[in-house]
Amino acid sequence: MKEFIGIKTVKAELKARDGNPGYRVIYEDDYESWSPANVFEKSYKEINEMTFGSAIEALKVGRKVARAGWNGKGIFIELQVPDEFSKMTHPYIYIDTIGLKTTNPDAPKIRVPWIASQTDVLADDWYIVI
Repeated sequence: MKEFIGIKTVKAELKARDGNPGYRVIYEDDYESWSPANVFEKSYKEINEMTFGSAIEALKVGRKVARAGWNGKGIFIELQVPDEFSKMTHPYIYIDTIGLKTTNPDAPKIRVPWIASQTDVLADDWYIVI
């Protein structure tokens, strides 16, 4: 049997069933289920507590991500997948600072290719930008 790993966004609330701690889970397609607390907590983290690996997986499925620890709000990274009109031939990650909220008038508000620092790679404060 093969093993699989994935990333999806769910909504959940703590809700015991038959006296057992667990979570009521609602998936993106509105499917609803119940999961024992230990199983759910091993599989899911709150959106603002992701690892770099989870952030990369989120990028691969079309989500935008950012770090709580970044200086400035309104900054995120996204995966650009080239189309037939692009000069690029391979997907790449870029950072978008166009929506940066700052009092510094000289702060760049641009989109440029992005490379992670060691601090970014080891951080656990990644979150999905909604």
